Amino acid sequence: MHPDDPAYAGQAEYTPALLAVYDTLVLRLMARAVWRCPTPPVIERYRRHLGRRHLDIGPGTGYFLDKAWPPTGLEVTLLDPNPAVLAYAARRLAPRKVCTLEADVLKPLPISGPYDSVALNYVLHCLPGPQPRKAAAIRHVAAVLAADGVLFGGTVLGLPAHHTPQARAVLRMFNRQGGFDNLTDDQQGLRDILEASFRTVEIELVGSVAHFSATDPHPR
Repeated sequence: MHPDDPAYAGQAEYTPALLAVYDTLVLRLMARAVWRCPTPPVIERYRRHLGRRHLDIGPGTGYFLDKAWPPTGLEVTLLDPNPAVLAYAARRLAPRKVCTLEADVLKPLPISGPYDSVALNYVLHCLPGPQPRKAAAIRHVAAVLAADGVLFGGTVLGLPAHHTPQARAVLRMFNRQGGFDNLTDDQQGLRDILEASFRTVEIELVGSVAHFSATDPHPR
């Protein structure tokens, strides 16, 4: 991804150094203390929704797939614009076979699918806003999802949501730094961009995070 791309800032900080401490710093400490969204239930969401052919967009360190991977085989593709993320997650998930693809979810995906499940977990709050612009990511996912497949994930909501003072301070800091672009993201806006591509949408708020699932994509 070229540094001039509007989406560049949202993935640029995921360096090997950050990835080495990400699980402890973000998924264990920050998730609970700042966003009030413990990680174990997110693993359970993965277990519930994972399909046989799975696309993981923005896999981070591969933590959720590693913890939720079922005993039966999966066919998994990891997609991210950052090659450091793809390399880190692929190493973690070895020797389980995964494919990696360097691509931007805001652009049409260079894969045909169909996938039984797609994870878009903790990605939307990193994409360039405003929130309606992020609908492109949902459309591109719907285009490669099986008719009976499921899109699932979570996103940190912006200032309109109910946050603790600590979470608001962190939210503003991350937006100033460019890692997040979500100050105006809200629950209704999330529902709107999901329902533009899917007939059935479920959203559950946990602390500062909106967890979502979407099924029955509109005909293409």
